[in-house]
Amino acid sequence: MTEPQKRDRPWLMRTYAGHSTASDSNALYRRNLAKGQTGLSVAFDLPTQTGYDSDHILARGEVGRVGVPVGHVGDMRTLFDGIPLEQTNTSMTINATAMWLLALYQVVAEEQGADIAKLTGTTQNDIVKEYLSRGTHVFPPGPSVRLITDMIAYTVGNIPKWNPINICSYHLQEAGATPVQEIAYAMCTAISVLDAVRDSGQVPAERMGDVVARISFFVNAGVRFVEEMCKMRAFARLWEKVTLERYGVTDPKQRRFRYGVQVNSLGLTEAQPENNVQRIVLEMLAVTLSKDARARAVQLPAWNEALGLPRPWDQQWSLRIQQVLAYESDLLEYGDIFNGSEVIEAKTAALLAGAEAEIAKVLEMGGVIPAVESGYLKSNLVASHAARRARIESGEDKIVGVNCFDTTEPSPLTADLGTAIMVVDPASEHSVLAALEAWRGQRDESAAQEALAELKAVAATGANLMPATLACARAGVTTGEWSFALREVFGEYRAPTGVGGAPVAVAAEPGGELEQVRAAVAATAEELGAGKLRLLVGKPGLDGHSNGAEQIAVRARDAGFEVIYQGIRLTPEQIVSAAVAEDVHCVGLSILSGAHAELVPDVLKRLRRTGVEDVPVIVGGIIPAADGEALKAAGVAAVFTPKDFGITTIIGRIVDEIRLANRLQPWTPAPTPAAN
Repeated sequence: MTEPQKRDRPWLMRTYAGHSTASDSNALYRRNLAKGQTGLSVAFDLPTQTGYDSDHILARGEVGRVGVPVGHVGDMRTLFDGIPLEQTNTSMTINATAMWLLALYQVVAEEQGADIAKLTGTTQNDIVKEYLSRGTHVFPPGPSVRLITDMIAYTVGNIPKWNPINICSYHLQEAGATPVQEIAYAMCTAISVLDAVRDSGQVPAERMGDVVARISFFVNAGVRFVEEMCKMRAFARLWEKVTLERYGVTDPKQRRFRYGVQVNSLGLTEAQPENNVQRIVLEMLAVTLSKDARARAVQLPAWNEALGLPRPWDQQWSLRIQQVLAYESDLLEYGDIFNGSEVIEAKTAALLAGAEAEIAKVLEMGGVIPAVESGYLKSNLVASHAARRARIESGEDKIVGVNCFDTTEPSPLTADLGTAIMVVDPASEHSVLAALEAWRGQRDESAAQEALAELKAVAATGANLMPATLACARAGVTTGEWSFALREVFGEYRAPTGVGGAPVAVAAEPGGELEQVRAAVAATAEELGAGKLRLLVGKPGLDGHSNGAEQIAVRARDAGFEVIYQGIRLTPEQIVSAAVAEDVHCVGLSILSGAHAELVPDVLKRLRRTGVEDVPVIVGGIIPAADGEALKAAGVAAVFTPKDFGITTIIGRIVDEIRLANRLQPWTPAPTPAAN
């Protein structure tokens, strides 16, 4: 009989949080810590993540939406007011501007009297997955890797307990990655980063073990929890092998695979959202049951994230799920309960073999950066995602409450949708803008400009950028000023969309839905005297989550549309200019950040101002029902949300709206010839 051992220490328990203003977020953090949360996970708003000040044209409608706006050291000071940073483990989901936010964090810690050598926490800082999924990249790959390398070299010498990068496979899974691709592409990123640090000359060869010891990973755990657990065991074995064989790290403690996790938000459903609770629990088990591959930190989404922004009570529920497992169950009293399992071992070995084969393919291309620049990785992810969506639409992959078991009783959780999610007060954006203007007015302007000039000078050389960035933070420079100074030197980057190279995911089978939609597209184009129907897919604002837009673009292409998709981060003016220039028949907008209420009406007004009256505008995203009705009242033809999982059906609806806008009779398919 196996006797229980001494209980292990629980993993770090976090809630990904931040919204509205630094002061509002500070109050939320204090409440969460009082409830037993053992680490902080800071969500920054999109302007902060992409290096824009809150008053930039692209920031309109995005300020404080999906996280907290941090424009300067004063905001960071407010964000952590009363929270002793020397005693707090802080994770910051920040990438392109990670160096800047770490500098602000260090300066505030110094103001608190902290010993920065004792600071613990993580900056995500994985830019590769930004090119592939989240879209908060700013600079080209070369300069971006330099920023990461400089940060790692600085932290190893000055903040030795800090994790300067979180190799992030989480968003690869959300972009469609299979478990094999998730392991392979994350490991390729880690290899690229470690090679860059080794080759930079900034870290002595004998200290590469210290660098490896501070590399952490951030992963996704889906509902197929046996496969996900085996994925983590494979990840750990591969990391052990790579760090020993490629970098010669002999200390087993330094080679330990350290990872944090947020379980899969992609799998959360708008339909029957109460089912998300059990999904979250199963996904948490995937990264906690196996002691040898257990997460070091866990943050769980809330049950209602497919509906909108969770409330503090929803986040508390997710925290309590972790606490029940850690403190009420006996999980932490035993060793790894799967050691010796033939099933687990076989699945782990298969994932490991597949990942190693894909890694070899990427390394043959020259590594992860050439694989990004060529579009190879993005095309693979778009194709994998399209295949997954096709399996859902066909019913091969079952999602309870969505494509099966969809009859339901009214849910008391969503009886009043207006109170089932948090709504950011629009007035908070105005207060942030006013505070930013006041900050610029009271700082020493000459000191700020001198610091920015020095930053640009250092960027033009090969010197480490962290000291100049710290000087900017102390001088009161703003987030936008820091990033635009580097933009002047490094330039900006628009990543490949992956749409053109994606293969056909759904065959147009005789009598099938796609064949009928293709016929409708062709007939409508003929009636309008157009060679092809043209659909513009646009992403206004700073929301870089492009997975849904890409899937619409691919399926519309397969249905016979000519698709105009220019990627992410466009102003309403740019979208309308493209729509007019391309003479499109429909404009499709995708927004998941919550900025739809401001950006969509702006697109509509600009379109109508150009005299375009017969081009319907459709919108997709995480859009509460009341907002959807308001958008329709403003002139939007159709609104699609996560419950609308049938992409071919959506394309058919687009054809219907084009016909309606052009006063054509509803299209009906030709009757199928009767069988003899």
